[in-house]
Amino acid sequence: MPALTRRREPDRHQETWHIYYGGTRIGTIGGRAGVDHRPEERQPKGIARTFEQARAAFEEAWPAYLARCTEADFAENRRLRAAMAWKYRMHDTGTPLPTQMTDGRSQCFCGAPLTNATVGVHIEQAHMDIAR
Repeated sequence: MPALTRRREPDRHQETWHIYYGGTRIGTIGGRAGVDHRPEERQPKGIARTFEQARAAFEEAWPAYLARCTEADFAENRRLRAAMAWKYRMHDTGTPLPTQMTDGRSQCFCGAPLTNATVGVHIEQAHMDIAR
């Protein structure tokens, strides 16, 4: 079973850490600005006074959540993250999506031809690592 790992997100104003299980991001722990940390709000909404308290609560809750997950859940999460990252990369490179073209055809930023029907297969075959 993979261990939980954390990576700090450097582009945030508040301290923010992404939590990973294997290669799948499964959560986020971060500071909040201007939020009143009243005790009655901490546990039900996942709010803690310190990062260490949040980390400990997350790790305590994780086994119960993991017991309800299947490998198909993690695979779907990876596909969705890759598709979102791919879409943003297409936008950032000024490359139109097939859905933005009247004939439903386009070209990926990597040069591969695309149609509305082939986008999902193309992302799975060529760009699953784009979201990392």
